[in-house]
Amino acid sequence: MTHTYHITGMTCTGCQAKVQGLLSKVPGVTNVDINLENGTGEISMSKHIDTSALKAALADYPKYTINEAHHAAMAVSASGSVTDESKRSFVETYKPVLLIFAYVTLISVLVTVTAGLSWMTGMRIFMSGFFLIFSFFKMLDVAGFASSYAMYDIVAKKIPAWGYIYVFLELGLGIAYAINFAPVLTNAVTLIVMAVSIIGVLQSVFNKRQIKCACLGAVFNLPMSTITIIEDGLMIAMSAIMLTLMV
Repeated sequence: MTHTYHITGMTCTGCQAKVQGLLSKVPGVTNVDINLENGTGEISMSKHIDTSALKAALADYPKYTINEAHHAAMAVSASGSVTDESKRSFVETYKPVLLIFAYVTLISVLVTVTAGLSWMTGMRIFMSGFFLIFSFFKMLDVAGFASSYAMYDIVAKKIPAWGYIYVFLELGLGIAYAINFAPVLTNAVTLIVMAVSIIGVLQSVFNKRQIKCACLGAVFNLPMSTITIIEDGLMIAMSAIMLTLMV
């Protein structure tokens, strides 16, 4: 059986991971899926667990509170103060990502055309900008990114340290593309890393899990969706094309 609860006090992915870990330790709980944006948690259990037991699990951290969803819904209805995220347009929701892609694409095209460079070089410039910018946002809160990433990435789920390693690997790839270091090796690493990364993204999107995308670290609350698949897929396609033309 699965019940939905309203959880307050979570301000970042670190809080999300903490609450999820505490609730997962309650006897009878089989799975905890928390939506940071909506402040809700879907808790699956093998037997009925009273809400008081869940509250007791969070007792050592008073800033976190948990209540049954229907009670929360009544409070929201009375205050009328909660914004419906589903009413936001695609552009409003993914504005940060769309702006980054627009800027990186514009710079890549301008440099390629004005300097008379090849389109292979243009793709290299794009990939360098992509990795450097995305790693920058992850660097602002490495722990927050790692916690969020571990919620859907197949490697980070089993090896939490991978979330930390990934940040610096992404930075390294950005620098490697910028200086054209060992092109074959750089593109091969990109292809492998992004191919593995997209597996967890595909699973989350196809299973319609409402979780936060960690692509821009813990700075922006972006929901996981098809745009995340496009991001990873684009890097896979570009690295594959460049490898094919090099080998």
